[in-house]
Amino acid sequence: MERESMEYDVVIVGAGPAGLAAACRLRQLNEDISVCVVEKGSEVGAHILSGAVFEPTALNELFPDWKDRGAPLNTPVKGDDIYVMGSAEKATRVPNLFVPSTMHNEGNYIISLGNLCRWLAEQAENLGVEIFPGFAAAEVLYNEDGSVKGIATGDMGVGANGEHKDSYMPGMELHAKYTLFAEGCRGHLGKQLIERFKLNEGVDPQHYGIGIKEIWKVSDDKHQQGLVVHTAGWPLDESGSHGGGFLYHLEDSQVVVGLITDLAYSNPHVSPFDEFQRYKHHPVIKQYLEGGHRVAYGARAITKGGLQSQPKMTFPGGLLIGDNAGTLNFAKIKGNHTAMKSGMIAAEAAVEALAADRANDELTEYTTRYRNSWAWKELHKQRNFGPAQHKWGNILGSAYAFIDINIFQGKLPWTLRDPKADHAQLRPAADCKKIDYPKPDGVLSFDKLSSVFISNTNHEEDQPCHLTLKDDEIPLNHNLPIYDEPAQRYCPAAVYEVVEEAGKLRFQINAQNCVHCKTCDIKDPTQNIVWVAPEGGGGPNYPNM
Repeated sequence: MERESMEYDVVIVGAGPAGLAAACRLRQLNEDISVCVVEKGSEVGAHILSGAVFEPTALNELFPDWKDRGAPLNTPVKGDDIYVMGSAEKATRVPNLFVPSTMHNEGNYIISLGNLCRWLAEQAENLGVEIFPGFAAAEVLYNEDGSVKGIATGDMGVGANGEHKDSYMPGMELHAKYTLFAEGCRGHLGKQLIERFKLNEGVDPQHYGIGIKEIWKVSDDKHQQGLVVHTAGWPLDESGSHGGGFLYHLEDSQVVVGLITDLAYSNPHVSPFDEFQRYKHHPVIKQYLEGGHRVAYGARAITKGGLQSQPKMTFPGGLLIGDNAGTLNFAKIKGNHTAMKSGMIAAEAAVEALAADRANDELTEYTTRYRNSWAWKELHKQRNFGPAQHKWGNILGSAYAFIDINIFQGKLPWTLRDPKADHAQLRPAADCKKIDYPKPDGVLSFDKLSSVFISNTNHEEDQPCHLTLKDDEIPLNHNLPIYDEPAQRYCPAAVYEVVEEAGKLRFQINAQNCVHCKTCDIKDPTQNIVWVAPEGGGGPNYPNM
């Protein structure tokens, strides 16, 4: 069946902060430009997950009157606490004098990024942008000269056996003069584009973390609206892993709590999910959660390699923007402001090109604009933070960051490198200490399946599995004997299991549970798992993450 097509000046893949900021800026600059945004979530915000302490720098530029427009920035930060956790019971609060300047949050807001994206989508639609939620961009389309022509959305109504069901509908082709890919961390089309156009030549491998987050409703007497808490050390340091925790007090007696585990960990027995469950039992965190109840759960990978890992963002016919290109500032644990700015710069470059009657060529002027922006300068100033964490750990790495950023303002005459990919860091399971995680108590800690349940995750069951294997034999014949098949543990949604039936082992993929975090695509030691887009609208349905 032949696919129908629609023509636009600009097509944007992904309704996150980068994609929506680009869409708004395009129409602000020229209301005659036709702009379309496709979003794989069932609605805008359904797949959005972030901490989030939000720096409004880019929003101030995009909509200076955002307060009058009702942007959901309701909780200004009123306090910053940073702890080094030495054990399951002890912690030391770091005096503000010794905290890297990037961790100070005066002037920032604690927000739900999902709700901010819903608001940005309203602004975009008011400006004349067409937004299509529930449609996954499944394929990049190319012109005969090799330039990007646009994208095709995925077919609907295909059975698990690959045959068309009665409900079958072919995908739609969306053609554009320029296509902006704003899929977020480890975007599956962005990954293809990086490989096709060799965009990562000469840069370090991208580095990642997995952020696992819950929202809790707590008692009023334990709630301190505007308080931001960050931690380092326990529990991850027990396995030699890196990362850190966070706890933010939102409005309406809500607290968000989470743990970011650096995916460069080497012990294959590590389970980021179970580390997070332990984390909530520490007295520093427990004091706020006791007596409350959790109302939401989710997980998402983040890009944290910084400028050293940032691919070339331009190619004929399109751009990578936001976390698809790795614009997150890990030194700040923030990326929404830089993602938005990258999208706004992309819009400015595209408008200039369209005004000159150009199409499907390379927007090389984007690179100049980006390198002259405050976003690039910010990332350059803090470029050594992530590699220092990997090289020396959280404590010594943060001490280095204090000297580099606070004292020398990022002007030390060197750039630290981090050339080993996260998936290549795993050591054989036999060489590592096995971790005996405590059973969840159902009060502060929980199991994976009950957690997935409150993420509102759902996929059409009779559809092709979107978690594909290059080689079906690798999980049991390679990963299991060497690494005790780590997919059983690095996945935060109980997607992967090794099950025994009639005396034989089988690798089982419970794709229905997938929360689209992309950790499996990143951490599989042989890069055998390839995440592709499921049928549009599938996945989590986060209400306000």
